[in-house]
Amino acid sequence: MTQQANLLDSVDARTKLAGSNKMEILLFTLGTREIFGINVFKVREVSQTPKITKTPNMPHGVEGVISLRGNIIPVIALSRFVATQEPTDADTTSTMIVTEFSKHTQAFLVHDVDRIIRVDWDKVRAPETMLAGNQALITAITELPDGKLVSILDVEQILSTVIGEPVIPELPKAALDPDTFMFFVDDSMVARKEIVGVLDKIGIKYYQANNGKEAWDKLQNLANRAAHDGERLKDKLKMVLVDAEMPEMDGYVLTKYIKSDHRFQGIPVVMHSSLSSNANRAMGSSVGVDAYVAKFDPLILADTLTPLLVS
Repeated sequence: MTQQANLLDSVDARTKLAGSNKMEILLFTLGTREIFGINVFKVREVSQTPKITKTPNMPHGVEGVISLRGNIIPVIALSRFVATQEPTDADTTSTMIVTEFSKHTQAFLVHDVDRIIRVDWDKVRAPETMLAGNQALITAITELPDGKLVSILDVEQILSTVIGEPVIPELPKAALDPDTFMFFVDDSMVARKEIVGVLDKIGIKYYQANNGKEAWDKLQNLANRAAHDGERLKDKLKMVLVDAEMPEMDGYVLTKYIKSDHRFQGIPVVMHSSLSSNANRAMGSSVGVDAYVAKFDPLILADTLTPLLVS
């Protein structure tokens, strides 16, 4: 297991990827010929699977729980959700990837881990609609030098399937000019649904996009329209909410583009990410985000957005 233990060394160096439109993904398999990936920043450790304790009334996909350094965490069998082929090896749970994101810690059972690769976000694409059943669980696809495809999992969607979507409470309406709006971008279907739920509750109109490149194209169109009409964009567009991990262009590069374009001067950028570590907050700060909110707490999101929207 020495190789696995060494996979996650030098995480501090990876924080320098902010604004470079690159990310690192951990490759793994589920006992089939398919290759899957997960952002390294979501991974705490990789190890052999210890003894799992079964508990009653476990949700679908949860094999049980383990004790990890004094904490009880659920163990989720990824093959129950995303494997599209029959496993070639009966042992598809010999390795576990301990992950931390969206304020939850959990272990994912996998067949084996391979290596960490660094990829350019502009070489990462959203999955085609023909992928049907697995599409909601695959947030992006990239290609290895040998031509093999890697499916990057939407682990937020998988976690939401296991624990259920958060209930969005009643939220006070924001005192907003009806002609104003905000813009948000997120590549995760479940995240977009949750954001819309909060925005509808606080009563702000919005435009949205599914990845960073699409967001930048739409934001430029809004800026061009405002200039054509002789208006200041910030009088209408009150805020931009960005995800960190997105195909084609990540949230760090998108933020750099926004902050370096004078047409967006005075418009706050909030980063809304499942990556909630201090390192990721520092990465957001380094590119100029005005606030950083961890996914997904509807009250905290609303409390962060509302003062910026009404200022």
